[in-house]
Amino acid sequence: MTRLTGRALRLTVFVGEMDTWHHKPLYAEIVHRAHAAGLAGASVFKGIEGFGASSLIHTSRLLSLSEDLPVAIVIVDTEDRVRAFLPQLDALVTEGLVTLDDCEVIRYVGRGAESGESDRKGKKSL
Repeated sequence: MTRLTGRALRLTVFVGEMDTWHHKPLYAEIVHRAHAAGLAGASVFKGIEGFGASSLIHTSRLLSLSEDLPVAIVIVDTEDRVRAFLPQLDALVTEGLVTLDDCEVIRYVGRGAESGESDRKGKKSL
């Protein structure tokens, strides 16, 4: 497990849920590449309403516009590791927004990491 405390960098990628990379959801490709790159973690959050550079409002309130809701992929790790990952995003994100924010990690512990318990999938935590 990556140990992460103190100063860190938060990478947030805003795309549409219908955006794809080789017939696969773009958000899933970003998460899998972040995992393969050994980053500390990534989470995907689905929005209920929003608009971007195209100024088209996407909302879950209207069926006709609910097909491409906003999605945010959030990754937190050390500055060096996040910046090393940015070139992969350049190839993946052709429409959307990518932001970086300084942050401070207060606690980063996996399930059962302190007691050596197995997680829900039966794998022993490291």
